[in-house]
Amino acid sequence: MKRKELINFNLSAVFIALGLILPFLTGQIQQIGTMLLPMHIPVLLCGLICGWKYGLFIGFILPPLRSVIFGMPPMFPTAIAMAFELATYGVVIGFLYQRSNKKSVASVYRSMIGAMISGRIVWGLVMMVILGIRGNIFTWKMFIAGAFLNAIPGIILQLVLIPSIMVILDRTKMIQFSKKVKSEVEGSEN
Repeated sequence: MKRKELINFNLSAVFIALGLILPFLTGQIQQIGTMLLPMHIPVLLCGLICGWKYGLFIGFILPPLRSVIFGMPPMFPTAIAMAFELATYGVVIGFLYQRSNKKSVASVYRSMIGAMISGRIVWGLVMMVILGIRGNIFTWKMFIAGAFLNAIPGIILQLVLIPSIMVILDRTKMIQFSKKVKSEVEGSEN
């Protein structure tokens, strides 16, 4: 196993642990978890730091694993739909960030927004299929409420926290933004 693969493997284990632990900050209250989206944070970071393959894997296994271990989120339909949503987050953010010409805060934001939009769409489609199988209807109003309105605090938290973590990791040289863009970012902070 190459050094980079070993590092990514170990970091992925850390992101799984974070994904299992962070929801306890919401007190295992599903409504608060739905608002703050604590499992999304380690998946998005995994995709950015380790790449799309790791983000895909971690995103897909985390919700069902947490459901089996702790009983939250409920396996059906929540954990199943979240598995597809978070897998999409991990793969899209990792792919877009990896393909960015310059690694910067701006490329983190572009990758995050692309991942958030595509992940929410996948979540809506999976919920529509799952609920349709059970004979229930998943309406447009339910999609907007579940994907966006109820999640506004979590979306804001992610948009603030994840780029901040990436900047800290850049400053500690754990990751590295492009030199030109890095100096532009530092210049704008002064």
